[in-house]
Amino acid sequence: MEPFSSPEPGVPAGKSSSVPQKKHRVLVGVTGSVAALKLPLLVAELLKITGLEVKVVTTERAKHFYSAQEIPVTLYSDEDEWQLWRGRSDPVLHIELRRWADLMVVAPLDANTLAKLANGICDNLLTCVIRAWDLSKPLLFCPAMNTAMWEHPITAQQVERLKGFGYTEIPCVVKKLVCGDEGRGAMAEVWTIVESVRRILEEGNLPTQ
Repeated sequence: MEPFSSPEPGVPAGKSSSVPQKKHRVLVGVTGSVAALKLPLLVAELLKITGLEVKVVTTERAKHFYSAQEIPVTLYSDEDEWQLWRGRSDPVLHIELRRWADLMVVAPLDANTLAKLANGICDNLLTCVIRAWDLSKPLLFCPAMNTAMWEHPITAQQVERLKGFGYTEIPCVVKKLVCGDEGRGAMAEVWTIVESVRRILEEGNLPTQ
């Protein structure tokens, strides 16, 4: 993990210095669904948006599905939260990330973290960021789980609760899942997620930092 610095407009690796003055920052949250396999692709596609800076917050279980070496941006996890804070004057990572980001995308959002968010539980770095989230900024969530879990009545209640907080759902889709079942529950396609982010940025309602 790189040391956390105060928010300063920056240019992601591989981007030219000719980006527009408006620069925006997207924080990607990733949880322990098999769809976390798509994190490297999602980050790569987001970085194609001119002037966009990306950082990632991961749960520990999500690490099972991707290699950190495949992620070309700063990746934060629970350990970083506790390493960063040593005393009263030190920054609190989940608050610094909340301040840094203009927009957050949780992709995938597994059933476990969905339940935590719906009930206000904040027991890791990612859920603490979301519990502290500035509700004037967009937060997109992309559910992903087995069809049987998706069809459980509590899932619809929890999704509606998140939407009631002001978060935006990017609905899951129907496909053959890794477990072999076929039905609704797969995370939305990466291109759908990226276009949702692009659309919000183009609307121009985000603060310029």
